[in-house]
Amino acid sequence: MVSIKVDLSRELIHEIDKIARVKGIKDRSRVVEELLTKILIGNMVKRAVILAGGKGTRMRPFTYEIPKPLIPVQGKPLLQHIIELLRKYEIRDIIISTGYLGSKIVEYFGNGNKFGVRIEYVEEDKELGTAGPLNLMRDKLKSTFLMFNGDVLANIDIHDLIRFHHEHNALATIALTPVKDPSRFGVARLRGNKILEFIEKPEKTTKSKLINAGVYVLEPEVIDYVPEGKAMIEHDVFPKLAAEGKLYGYPFDGQWFDTGTPEAYERAIKEWRGVE
Repeated sequence: MVSIKVDLSRELIHEIDKIARVKGIKDRSRVVEELLTKILIGNMVKRAVILAGGKGTRMRPFTYEIPKPLIPVQGKPLLQHIIELLRKYEIRDIIISTGYLGSKIVEYFGNGNKFGVRIEYVEEDKELGTAGPLNLMRDKLKSTFLMFNGDVLANIDIHDLIRFHHEHNALATIALTPVKDPSRFGVARLRGNKILEFIEKPEKTTKSKLINAGVYVLEPEVIDYVPEGKAMIEHDVFPKLAAEGKLYGYPFDGQWFDTGTPEAYERAIKEWRGVE
């Protein structure tokens, strides 16, 4: 361990002390070390993938005319909220997989310049699920990357998520969010921070309330686990990684909304507070 001396303004020290009180840490230097670690490791990841190729059948009739990632929440498409979160954490290289009505996504976002990011597209000739598109991007993903489902709203500390991923030497890390009623989701069963499995349609009495939030940190080697053609990362990839002890869960309690049904969409419109 190397010690260095840094002069900080009173304003910075005040902010550091506030963080220390919240976390119950007495040593200022430890808070500074945690902050620097989170930022420096977080900045190592520069690329994100957004899955936006699905048909969104549960959101019909809305999705007869527009792809689900363009459905608006508080005046902005779902996809734009994800892009703004990525931009906040200086992740500006984005690959979007498109399929159903994908030309409308390309028309709206273009190359990303007006949103402060760089966007390229991979087109699915047929629906490839939540893992299949990665095979089309193999040559573009050579280092650690983020992946988002294109229909989630999440306000998550991406730098801390990436730090967690690297500290655990994970091949894949899934952001996990608590929900009151997990019965319509798959619930994560954990041992420590390792994910052992997801329990589909759990009983309401199940102790764990943590579900897959649709936000991932992945190493390029994960693509080797993806079958050709249509593949679902939840069923075709994650169980293999869990069996090998390479799948980790990152619980977070920031805002998160599933927009998979009209009821969930209505709640998101009313309660989403945006990327803070």
